[in-house]
Amino acid sequence: MEFKELNLHAAILKAIEEAGYITPTPIQEVAIPAIVKGSDLRASASTGTGKTAAFILPSLQRLMTPATLPGKGPRVLILVPTRELAMQVAEEAAKYSRHMAKCKTVCIYGGAPYPPQNRDLMRYHEILVATPGRLIDHMERGRIDFSRVELFILDEADRMLDMGFIEPVEQIASELPATHQTLMFSATLAGSVMKLSNRLLKNPVEICITPARTKNENIEQRLHRVDNLAHKYRLLDHLLEDPDMTQAIVFTSTKRQADELVEKLAHQGKSARALHGGMNQRQRTRTIKEMRSEEFNILVATDVASRGIDIQTISHVINFDLPRSTEDYVHRIGRTGRAGATGIALSLASPREMSLVRQIEKFTGQLMNPHQIPGMEPRLDATAVPDRKKPPFRKGGFHNKGKPNQYRPQPRRWHP
Repeated sequence: MEFKELNLHAAILKAIEEAGYITPTPIQEVAIPAIVKGSDLRASASTGTGKTAAFILPSLQRLMTPATLPGKGPRVLILVPTRELAMQVAEEAAKYSRHMAKCKTVCIYGGAPYPPQNRDLMRYHEILVATPGRLIDHMERGRIDFSRVELFILDEADRMLDMGFIEPVEQIASELPATHQTLMFSATLAGSVMKLSNRLLKNPVEICITPARTKNENIEQRLHRVDNLAHKYRLLDHLLEDPDMTQAIVFTSTKRQADELVEKLAHQGKSARALHGGMNQRQRTRTIKEMRSEEFNILVATDVASRGIDIQTISHVINFDLPRSTEDYVHRIGRTGRAGATGIALSLASPREMSLVRQIEKFTGQLMNPHQIPGMEPRLDATAVPDRKKPPFRKGGFHNKGKPNQYRPQPRRWHP
């Protein structure tokens, strides 16, 4: 199938052709006709499968029909969990609507100044891309007009719920016209995500394109066991010298760890930048822009970057610290192997983290191939996880060999 068979408007097809796309991805092929038909939809699709275009393209097709209500507010509302993803979705909407007259996209998110956003919201616009917290702020100040909303889209719904946005999402949905169409995209359709979809969607079409156990087949997953932090640093130094590495993201668990690692890499003469929630939006936007233009080749990031960053030149993802969520692991490694390319995901794990490795392998249905660097082999057995020392327990109290025990029960003494 080709895009022209999906009965999209000529202006949209022209933008698709200029972007270099001819055939739709599986999620696009199934979702676009259902959305154009007007059905509510919930879809499970992994990152990198083209799901953004799967809801942007039919949204633009709807906008080809004149609005039935007057006003300046949006006809399409797209809710996303992070600032980076908001900017990416807004860029995609602008790219595919470039040949459409009077199709303005506004993007609002936290961490950015209010005055420019206030001006954008007061002007005529058709598409509004927003993060939940900042959208609620503007709603409470009376700057949002939802009367024209025809299409409400929740992207990465699972991530929004993980971040505690379930109440803001439901509050926003309650303010929309009763006749609007709702679309929900998520990595998984289970638990709280499914419960939320049952509350917000009406007789939805359900699509599951990429089950968890078939994801990221174009990404080679390697496991490097480490003994301690010093061993991690030595391995990382070696891995970053790989001549096949064009650009890499190194994931850490904390902002402090990310900054310290960037400083260490800079002392070694490597070109690295940090990306985490402690940076303001201008710094984060500049960092992503510089990486896209290949001004540096190593990005050290927390999970703020695991979703919403689409840089096709990333060849390696290195989990310096393993994530505590199996879903976060999938999204982290999904930063490489974009648009059908191949990628390499490397995870550094201590003996204590091997149980987490097994959980990830069970979730993905794929094994991390064990790798060792000559001269840097781990000395500790992967199964040798030292337990806390506990004194042996015996009936009657705790005992230390040859020593009186203060915890031994003492007989009661009666005094006349």
